[in-house]
Amino acid sequence: MSSPVRMPKPTCLIQNHRGRLSTCPEALGVLQRIRQPVVVVSIVGLYRTGKSYLMNRLAGKRTGFSLGSTVQANTKGIWMWCVPYPDRKDQTLVLLDTEGLGDAEKGDTQNDTWIFALAVLLSSTLVYNSMGTIDQNAMDQLHYVTELTERIKAKASPGGGAGGSLEDSSEYLRFFPSFAWTLRDFTLQLELNGKPITEDEYLENALKLKKGDTPDVRLFNLPRKCIRFFFPTRKCFIFDRPTSRKNLHRLEQMEESELEPDFVEQANQFYNYIFWTSKEKTLPGGHVVTGHLLAKLVETYVETISSGKVPCMESAVLALAEMENAAAVEEAVACYGKLMGQRLSLPTESVPELLGIHAKCEKEALQVFMARAFKDDEQRFQIKFMKTLDDRKEEYCRRNEQESIKRCQALLATLCVELEEKVHSGVYSRPNGHQQFVDDLKAVEERYRREPKKGVMAEEALKQFLEGKEAVGRAILQSDTALTEKEKQMEEARAQVEAAQREQEIQRQRQTELEQKMQDRERSYEENVQQLMAKMEQDREQLLEEQKKMMDSRLAEQEALLNEGFQKEARQMREEVQRLREESDRVKKPSFLERALGGLVTFGTLILPGIAGKAVGVVTNLFRRL
Repeated sequence: MSSPVRMPKPTCLIQNHRGRLSTCPEALGVLQRIRQPVVVVSIVGLYRTGKSYLMNRLAGKRTGFSLGSTVQANTKGIWMWCVPYPDRKDQTLVLLDTEGLGDAEKGDTQNDTWIFALAVLLSSTLVYNSMGTIDQNAMDQLHYVTELTERIKAKASPGGGAGGSLEDSSEYLRFFPSFAWTLRDFTLQLELNGKPITEDEYLENALKLKKGDTPDVRLFNLPRKCIRFFFPTRKCFIFDRPTSRKNLHRLEQMEESELEPDFVEQANQFYNYIFWTSKEKTLPGGHVVTGHLLAKLVETYVETISSGKVPCMESAVLALAEMENAAAVEEAVACYGKLMGQRLSLPTESVPELLGIHAKCEKEALQVFMARAFKDDEQRFQIKFMKTLDDRKEEYCRRNEQESIKRCQALLATLCVELEEKVHSGVYSRPNGHQQFVDDLKAVEERYRREPKKGVMAEEALKQFLEGKEAVGRAILQSDTALTEKEKQMEEARAQVEAAQREQEIQRQRQTELEQKMQDRERSYEENVQQLMAKMEQDREQLLEEQKKMMDSRLAEQEALLNEGFQKEARQMREEVQRLREESDRVKKPSFLERALGGLVTFGTLILPGIAGKAVGVVTNLFRRL
């Protein structure tokens, strides 16, 4: 895991130039270098409400994001600051400070809505910052939340049409962040019906719906429904004014001891909550987002918005999975190559020795692939990984044979120097010379066999060597006057029998090696299935946990709506709970995993050589074992 990126100051992530949004390469480059999980905290709200001050404090600094000291909005677009997460060394905190909403100088509320939508899409915790109390005016200013279903699609639709609806709110829950409302310069007493209440109770009371079906009532209820339906995890914080009005322009320079004590205590409560409760940014199914993945999400969403289309969260995740899975294959294959380079010394004494090293390296590389890949539903990328490693293994086997042949040929050339000299000097061209030649050749063979580390082609190299000497042997045999014609024929027959025996031995060796490779393919296939099933079981548990949280939030909302007397909305919640329960029941069935393994089973039975007919059995046995 890489160390977190340390940024000395914020940089612009998404530019807003004359109403057109675009990404900033420098900021994307920073994110792409972060391989750690990221916790993304975004802040949105009207301009000149002190958003940047809170974000600077979350970064542990007094300055950074521009505060400004005039009535003009300072932040344009979305600015980013990546800092090490306090007390979480394996995570990076990504702070996003957004352009102030409602700036009259822009004259285009469309742009504000997109800024708000992007903050929702990118963050794991969303902070909405406003001034004063939660009254109807504050709700009216939060109209951006009512437009989310028009600006964002949860699932891809066949026609590619825009948006969803409140009825689809469960689908949005899979993607949306937790929500915190910060109220600045709050002056009221926290009381309800003469009794003290908490900030959270104040927020929930402000989110209560009105009964009726008039246009005014629907307008009143819509933003409240959106917050309640889209953000089940809600929190409220109130802040006194930090200092006197005349000192606000130098807030950045002021020490904490110069600020109002109540404000300091309230701010610390806010910081502690954000630090303790904010979770890693995740995708549906629980896949953790790294800085690298966040950069891809930013690019995908901004490009979609710039093209005039409606961002679809499901499509963005699938596109991200496509890119990330391709990268996972490359990383895993590179890992395999690195490990083989470190552990494999060619030539090996046997094929099983090479296959054993390959198996260990493959297992570790497969773990690398599994850790990074996600939503590879048909196992297309895992199959590509398997094919690539099988090809690499075969290449190592070929290189192993080549290295062995070269070493054996060099050894034989050294061992037969004396024999070659005798042939050239005519030592064997005399009566009984053939027997001496045969004895010397046997001596070379015996010395050759005693030499270690010849590799897998030792017998093949010896066969080739002896075949090369057959013509010389026949010539010596025919010129040996001490032998009769019958003896010469018998000697030739003996030599042919020995050659045939050598060929048979090599064929047996090749058949054994083929069987060993076949067994290794079966082992590889089983390892892939086993690791995939373990990952899928983990994914299933995460999905069920995600479903449970959504059902719990919907049940709580259903109960609240019933208590408030809103039968129709409560019925809608009940229907959503039922859909979630049915989906959970389907996921719990064993057949869910079996169907999900379809791509790998098909690959095993139809494509991978030597596995035909065994793949289903391998999967079935693994299911029984698990």
